[in-house]
Amino acid sequence: MAEQTAHPATGQIRDDTPTGPADGPRAAGASGARRSDSAVVRDALGVGVAVGLSGFAFGVTSAGAGLTLLQTCALSLLVFTGASQFALVGALAGGGNPFTAAAGAFFLGTRNAFYGLRLSQLLALPRFAKPFAAQWVIDETTAVALAQPDRRSARLGFTATGLTLYVLWNLTTLLGALGAEALGDTTAWGLDAAGPAVFLALLAPMLKTTTERATAGIAVLLGLGLLPVLPAGVPVLVSALAAPAVLWFRGRRARKEETVR
Repeated sequence: MAEQTAHPATGQIRDDTPTGPADGPRAAGASGARRSDSAVVRDALGVGVAVGLSGFAFGVTSAGAGLTLLQTCALSLLVFTGASQFALVGALAGGGNPFTAAAGAFFLGTRNAFYGLRLSQLLALPRFAKPFAAQWVIDETTAVALAQPDRRSARLGFTATGLTLYVLWNLTTLLGALGAEALGDTTAWGLDAAGPAVFLALLAPMLKTTTERATAGIAVLLGLGLLPVLPAGVPVLVSALAAPAVLWFRGRRARKEETVR
C-alpha cells in the first residue's frame, strides 16, 4: 500500500512509494549520492589544502616571536584556530604581556562557541564523537558544512575539511618553525592572508539577500573601525552586533509600513 505524507510547508499529500522498477530509481539515487559526495570532498580538500598551507606562516611567526618548537607545535595541536594563534604570537612578538596576549586570543576564539551551537543541530553527531568534533569547529569547517544541502553532506564536508586542515596545518607549522630562518619575512610570501581569503570566498556566495549583505557590510566596518582602538579579538566580537542591529532596523521599518497601510 502506498505511503502518503503531508508536505510540512504546503500541507499537500505526497506519495512516497517508488513507482518505477525496483532497481531503476535506487540505482539513479545511488549514483547521484556518489557524485554529490565527490563534489563535497573536492570542495573540502580545496579549502583544507589552501588554508592548511598557512601553517607555514604561523610556524615562522611563532618562532620569530621567541616560542620554542615544542610550544609552537603544541599551539597548533591543542588550540587549532589560526586567527587566535596568530593573535597570540603577534602580541608576544610586539612585546605584549603574555596574559594580555592570551586574553586577546581567547576572545577571538569565542566565535567558535557560536559556530558549535549551530553545528551541533546541523550535524547531530553521536555523543561520543562530539568532544573530538569540537576540536575541528573553526571558520573553514563551519563554512563548508553550512554550504551543504543536507545533514549527510554537511557531516562529510565537516569531516573532510577538518581532517585535511588539521593534518596540513600541524605539518606546515612544524616545517615553518624548523625553516623560519630560510623563509625570512613571511609578509613577503603573503601566507598569512590565505586563510581569511579562502573564508571570504566561501562566505560571499552565501550573501544573497539585502539583509545578509547589509549585516556583512556593517560587521566589516565595525571590525576594521574598532581594530586600532580595542584589544585583539574584541573587534570581532563587537562586529557580531551587526546582526541584531540590522534585524531591529528591518523590523522597525516593517512596522512603519504596516502602520501606513
